[in-house]
Amino acid sequence: MRVVNIHERVYRAEPDALGALLGTLASRGDRLWPVGAWPKMAFDRPLQVGATGGHGPIGYRVEAYRPGRSVWFAFLRPAGFAGGHGLEIEALGEGRTLLRHRLEMTISGVARLSWPLAFRPLHDALVEDALTRAEIELDLPPTVRRWSPRVRVLRWIVSGGSARPQALAG
Repeated sequence: MRVVNIHERVYRAEPDALGALLGTLASRGDRLWPVGAWPKMAFDRPLQVGATGGHGPIGYRVEAYRPGRSVWFAFLRPAGFAGGHGLEIEALGEGRTLLRHRLEMTISGVARLSWPLAFRPLHDALVEDALTRAEIELDLPPTVRRWSPRVRVLRWIVSGGSARPQALAG
Protein backbone atom coordinates (compact mmCIF):
# COMPACT_ATOMS: atom_id res chain seq x y z
CA MET A 1 0.00 0.00 0.00
CA ARG A 2 1.35 3.46 -0.97
CA VAL A 3 1.32 6.19 1.70
CA VAL A 4 1.87 9.91 1.19
CA ASN A 5 1.60 12.09 4.29
CA ILE A 6 2.22 15.85 4.17
CA HIS A 7 2.34 18.42 6.96
CA GLU A 8 3.15 22.04 6.25
CA ARG A 9 3.01 25.44 7.87
CA VAL A 10 3.62 28.97 6.65
CA TYR A 11 5.78 31.21 8.84
CA ARG A 12 6.21 34.99 8.89
CA ALA A 13 9.96 34.57 8.54
CA GLU A 14 12.64 34.55 5.88
CA PRO A 15 13.81 31.21 4.43
CA ASP A 16 17.25 31.64 6.01
CA ALA A 17 15.69 31.77 9.49
CA LEU A 18 14.00 28.40 8.92
CA GLY A 19 17.14 27.09 7.22
CA ALA A 20 19.11 27.89 10.36
CA LEU A 21 16.68 25.78 12.40
CA LEU A 22 16.94 22.90 9.91
CA GLY A 23 20.73 23.00 10.20
CA THR A 24 20.52 22.19 13.93
CA LEU A 25 18.49 19.01 13.40
CA ALA A 26 19.77 16.10 15.52
CA SER A 27 22.58 18.23 16.98
CA ARG A 28 23.24 18.99 20.64
CA GLY A 29 21.63 22.41 20.07
CA ASP A 30 18.65 21.11 18.04
CA ARG A 31 16.11 23.94 17.64
CA LEU A 32 13.60 22.12 15.40
CA TRP A 33 12.96 18.64 16.80
CA PRO A 34 10.44 18.67 19.68
CA VAL A 35 12.97 17.43 22.25
CA GLY A 36 11.52 16.61 25.64
CA ALA A 37 8.19 15.61 24.11
CA TRP A 38 9.44 12.82 21.80
CA PRO A 39 12.39 10.41 21.49
CA LYS A 40 15.46 12.36 20.42
CA MET A 41 16.58 12.28 16.80
CA ALA A 42 20.22 11.18 16.67
CA PHE A 43 22.74 10.22 14.00
CA ASP A 44 26.14 8.56 13.97
CA ARG A 45 27.68 11.84 12.73
CA PRO A 46 26.56 15.42 12.02
CA LEU A 47 23.67 15.97 9.61
CA GLN A 48 25.07 15.01 6.20
CA VAL A 49 24.48 12.54 3.40
CA GLY A 50 25.24 9.03 4.66
CA ALA A 51 24.54 9.75 8.35
CA THR A 52 22.45 6.97 9.91
CA GLY A 53 20.26 7.02 12.98
CA GLY A 54 16.67 7.92 13.67
CA HIS A 55 14.38 8.29 16.65
CA GLY A 56 12.68 5.70 18.81
CA PRO A 57 11.89 2.61 16.70
CA ILE A 58 12.27 4.52 13.42
CA GLY A 59 15.63 4.23 11.68
CA TYR A 60 16.80 6.06 8.59
CA ARG A 61 19.78 7.30 6.60
CA VAL A 62 20.28 10.82 5.22
CA GLU A 63 19.92 10.39 1.46
CA ALA A 64 19.99 14.06 0.41
CA TYR A 65 20.83 17.26 2.24
CA ARG A 66 20.85 20.83 0.95
CA PRO A 67 21.96 22.91 3.95
CA GLY A 68 19.38 25.51 4.86
CA ARG A 69 16.88 24.17 2.31
CA SER A 70 16.01 20.46 2.58
CA VAL A 71 16.83 17.03 3.94
CA TRP A 72 15.56 13.60 2.84
CA PHE A 73 15.81 10.41 4.92
CA ALA A 74 15.44 6.81 3.64
CA PHE A 75 13.83 4.36 6.07
CA LEU A 76 15.97 1.54 7.48
CA ARG A 77 13.39 0.32 10.01
CA PRO A 78 10.83 -0.78 11.05
CA ALA A 79 10.19 -3.74 8.79
CA GLY A 80 7.56 -2.99 6.18
CA PHE A 81 8.47 0.70 5.73
CA ALA A 82 10.01 1.24 2.26
CA GLY A 83 10.55 4.85 1.26
CA GLY A 84 11.43 7.95 3.19
CA HIS A 85 10.55 11.31 4.63
CA GLY A 86 12.01 14.75 4.72
CA LEU A 87 11.73 18.46 5.30
CA GLU A 88 11.87 21.25 2.76
CA ILE A 89 11.81 25.01 2.98
CA GLU A 90 10.09 27.07 0.29
CA ALA A 91 10.26 30.87 0.01
CA LEU A 92 6.82 32.35 -0.63
CA GLY A 93 7.89 36.00 -0.79
CA GLU A 94 6.82 38.98 1.30
CA GLY A 95 8.58 37.60 4.39
CA ARG A 96 6.68 34.29 4.32
CA THR A 97 8.21 30.82 4.17
CA LEU A 98 6.69 27.35 3.96
CA LEU A 99 8.12 24.45 5.96
CA ARG A 100 6.89 21.10 4.66
CA HIS A 101 7.36 17.58 5.99
CA ARG A 102 6.66 14.91 3.40
CA LEU A 103 6.55 11.16 3.97
CA GLU A 104 6.35 8.78 1.01
CA MET A 105 6.50 5.05 1.48
CA THR A 106 5.09 1.71 0.56
CA ILE A 107 4.02 -0.38 3.53
CA SER A 108 3.89 -4.15 3.64
CA GLY A 109 3.51 -6.99 6.12
CA VAL A 110 2.73 -6.01 9.70
CA ALA A 111 3.23 -2.33 8.79
CA ARG A 112 -0.13 -2.48 6.98
CA LEU A 113 -1.62 -2.58 10.50
CA SER A 114 1.01 -0.80 12.59
CA TRP A 115 1.13 2.32 10.37
CA PRO A 116 -2.57 3.27 10.54
CA LEU A 117 -3.16 2.07 14.09
CA ALA A 118 -0.04 3.36 15.86
CA PHE A 119 2.71 4.93 13.78
CA ARG A 120 0.58 7.38 11.80
CA PRO A 121 -1.13 9.09 14.75
CA LEU A 122 2.20 9.32 16.60
CA HIS A 123 3.97 10.56 13.46
CA ASP A 124 1.32 13.21 12.81
CA ALA A 125 1.50 14.51 16.39
CA LEU A 126 5.32 14.58 16.36
CA VAL A 127 5.53 16.48 13.07
CA GLU A 128 2.94 19.03 14.20
CA ASP A 129 4.95 19.50 17.41
CA ALA A 130 8.09 20.11 15.30
CA LEU A 131 6.26 22.73 13.23
CA THR A 132 5.14 24.38 16.47
CA ARG A 133 8.69 24.21 17.82
CA ALA A 134 9.83 26.18 14.77
CA GLU A 135 7.26 28.89 15.58
CA ILE A 136 8.51 29.06 19.16
CA GLU A 137 12.15 29.27 18.05
CA LEU A 138 11.26 32.07 15.61
CA ASP A 139 9.44 34.00 18.37
CA LEU A 140 6.11 33.60 16.57
CA PRO A 141 2.80 32.81 18.26
CA PRO A 142 2.73 28.99 18.51
CA THR A 143 -0.02 27.04 16.79
CA VAL A 144 -0.41 24.16 19.23
CA ARG A 145 -2.19 21.06 18.00
CA ARG A 146 -3.37 19.07 21.03
CA TRP A 147 -2.58 15.38 21.04
CA SER A 148 -5.61 13.22 20.33
CA PRO A 149 -6.82 10.73 22.93
CA ARG A 150 -5.35 7.95 20.73
CA VAL A 151 -1.90 9.60 20.78
CA ARG A 152 -2.06 10.04 24.54
CA VAL A 153 -2.97 6.37 25.04
CA LEU A 154 -0.30 5.15 22.61
CA ARG A 155 2.36 7.25 24.32
CA TRP A 156 1.25 5.92 27.70
CA ILE A 157 1.46 2.31 26.43
CA VAL A 158 4.87 2.80 24.79
CA SER A 159 6.27 4.49 27.91
CA GLY A 160 5.08 1.76 30.24
CA GLY A 161 2.62 4.13 31.89
CA SER A 162 5.03 7.00 32.45
CA ALA A 163 4.29 9.25 29.45
CA ARG A 164 4.58 12.91 30.24
CA PRO A 165 1.90 15.37 29.21
CA GLN A 166 2.35 17.45 26.06
CA ALA A 167 5.52 19.47 26.59
CA LEU A 168 5.10 22.29 24.05
CA ALA A 169 3.64 25.72 24.74
CA GLY A 170 -0.09 26.10 25.02
